[in-house]
Order: sequence, then C-alpha cells, then structure tokens
Amino acid sequence: MIKRKGRQRPRSRFCRIASAAAGIALAGGALSACTSASAGTGPVSLNFYLYPDGSGATDQAISNCNAQSGGKYTISYQMLPQASDGQRQQLVRRLAAHDPSIDIMGLDVTWEAEFAEAGWIVPWTGSNKAQAEDGTLKPALQTATWNGQLVAVPDNTNTQLLWYRSDLVPNPPATWAQMIADAEQLAKEGKPHYIEIQGAQYEGATVWLNTMVTSAGGSILNAGASGPSMGAPAVKALSIMKQLADSPAADPSLSVQMENQNRLAMEAGTAAFELNYPFVYPSMKMDNPTLFKSFKWAPYPSVTPGVPAKVTIGGIDLAVSAYSQHKDLAFQAALCLRDKQNQIIGANIGGVPPTIASLYNDPALYADYPFHADILSALQNGSVRPQTPVYQVVSIGLSHQISPSTKINPQATEQTMVSQINDALQSKGLVP
Repeated sequence: MIKRKGRQRPRSRFCRIASAAAGIALAGGALSACTSASAGTGPVSLNFYLYPDGSGATDQAISNCNAQSGGKYTISYQMLPQASDGQRQQLVRRLAAHDPSIDIMGLDVTWEAEFAEAGWIVPWTGSNKAQAEDGTLKPALQTATWNGQLVAVPDNTNTQLLWYRSDLVPNPPATWAQMIADAEQLAKEGKPHYIEIQGAQYEGATVWLNTMVTSAGGSILNAGASGPSMGAPAVKALSIMKQLADSPAADPSLSVQMENQNRLAMEAGTAAFELNYPFVYPSMKMDNPTLFKSFKWAPYPSVTPGVPAKVTIGGIDLAVSAYSQHKDLAFQAALCLRDKQNQIIGANIGGVPPTIASLYNDPALYADYPFHADILSALQNGSVRPQTPVYQVVSIGLSHQISPSTKINPQATEQTMVSQINDALQSKGLVP
C-alpha cells in the first residue's frame, strides 16, 4: 500500500491528547494525519479516507481540486484496506475514538445509516445540500439519505447488466425464465452455457437477492425499515434462484463465485451469460480480444415478463466526519471531488459510473462507455439495499440462507429470513 503523507507541522497539545485517548486500537499511525489537519500557515490539509484506487482516477481528482481550491486546502489521500469489511472496521474504530484526523470519508452505500445513527457524520444542509442534490440520480441520493436527511453526497455508483456471447445467443433473453431455458438448450448442444452470478456467502449474494425481490415487486424491509417485508415476492425470487442452482445452467462453483470469478469464467469461454458490473467490458477487451468481438450487453433480465428489473445499485458516497476540525472546507472539497470533471475521469479511467445524470449525454463518456444508455436506464430504475444501521447483520444472515443456492427451500427459507431480520432489527445480533 502506498502511504501518502501531508505536510508535517508541530503536533498540537490537542493532537497529543487525542492520540492518547485513541488507545491501542488505533495504534500504528491511526492518528498520524492529525498534524496535517492542525492549524498553521498555508493551506489546510484535509484527510480523505478512501478505498485504494489503483486506476489513478482518485489521484487526478485530488490534484484537480487542490489546484482549484485557491490555496484554501490540500487534500491528502489516506488509503483504507483493500477489502470493504476492513475499510469499514478501520473507519468505525477511528470514529468511535472521535479521531479528529478524518475529514472526508468514502462510504460504501450500505454504511450511511449506521454512521449517521451513531452521529459520526454531519448532515448536508443549505447550499451544500442543494449543490449535492442538483442533477444527481435519485436512487443514488437515496443511498446517501437516512431518516429524511442527506448525510453524504453520491460520488460514483454502479449497477449490473446482462453480458452475453452473441455467437451463442443472437438475441439476449429478456427474462430469467428465457435465460435459463437458453442456457439449458446450449448445454444440450454441448456448447458453453453457464450463467455466471455471485453465489458465495458474502455481500454479492445479498445484492442478487435484493435485485430479485425488488424486481418481483417486493422489498426486504418495510418502508420504515422497522421490520421485514419479504412475502410472496421473496418466495418468487427464491424460487428462481433455486431453479438456477438446480439447473445445468449453474456454474458448478456457484457457491463460491464472486464478481471476479464470474469475469474469469466468461473470459475463459465456459459461460454464455454473466450478470456483472461494467468493469468486465474493458477486461474482456484486454484479456480475450477474440471473444470480445461477440461480447455484448443487454438489460438485466426481468423476473416478471414486461416489467423491467430493479437492479441493486452500488457505489461510494462522500461524507464529512463529525470530528473534523475543518468541516466547511471538507464540504467544499467533497463537492469538488465529485464534480462533473472528476466524475468523467472516474468513469473513463476508474470504470465507475457517474451519479450526475447529465453526464450520460456527454460525448466524453461515450468512447469507453458504449453501454452508457443501458447503464443510465438501470440506474434510474434501480433499487437500493435495505437501509438500516444493522445492515451488516441483516446482509450476513441473508447471504448465508441463499448460499449454497441448492439448499434454498423458497417458503421455508423466506420464513427463516423473516425471523433473522426481526432478530437483527431488535439487536439480537452483533454488528461485525
């Protein structure tokens, strides 16, 4: 991991006290950035905690914002661990210790409720809120909203499409029933036929379930997030997942499949379909140029014929720490990091779809995003994951009930999920 350090200044008494209070849990540089956020001459250094972005898009955005700040601030990129769970754990530990070195955070779209409920992030109000909402896709804004308050600003988003081989399937299936039937026919003909999707016991399986339930017209939680919803739409969703698992269309390694394994299987030529994120497109182009010629995309298959799927969106929202000593500047910097220029960079270099709707009509996006219209359509009709401060417990419980998918018993599994969700919402489980 590359460590970036801000300009060093004498450590203040406040920072010494804060470092001591943080304790062993934050040892090893947890408050190393405290000096860069201290008062002094020159631009204020704002610490931006985000996942490691190897594409260079984040570095370019930071450079742009530093140049545009007029000498008010410089942004220092503090890399979080590679894995999402590790990112959350590090932020939770720092924030629980009231760490003043955090100014801006990149939050996974499932953390906002938890962080807001704990008082760790500051709501967006006034002109900051207006700028954050202006032209931003509504489902993306929903991920950044908790209890009616905007608690973060959507930086990037993500959604899945159906990717398929046109040499095997000239016309992409419009529904799950059609896709499974096409795959089974290819299997009978001895051709590549697997449907690649995320079936391991992790967040990806929960995303799959959420997409299927919402596409069937339901939801995992009720409107107030006070209890489970599930019911008939969930049973229908689970029935389709079970059907795939028991079909020759299922990859034999479905129970351990994640996004990257799906990509590799498609590139290896063993699959006919995959449900995955846009990163698979440039990867196929680079890794298998021959197969790339027949690598096409289409909307995510419907659960109900004629009713578009409601694909679960992902992405990163930017939040300002409640313990930042420079909140006003942090809000300004967060808005800059996700402005139009930097979202185009994020899409073309980082491969993450923008959250500003007008950018999907910008020719600057077309070259590397020929599927931009389908991405926009999926995002506009997208669904979000269950919003609750105990999402981690809910997600783990759900993913363990559907992986391996061969063990799904639609009615019984739905009832077990309802019980587990009730337990989680009543704090009868611990957030990992």
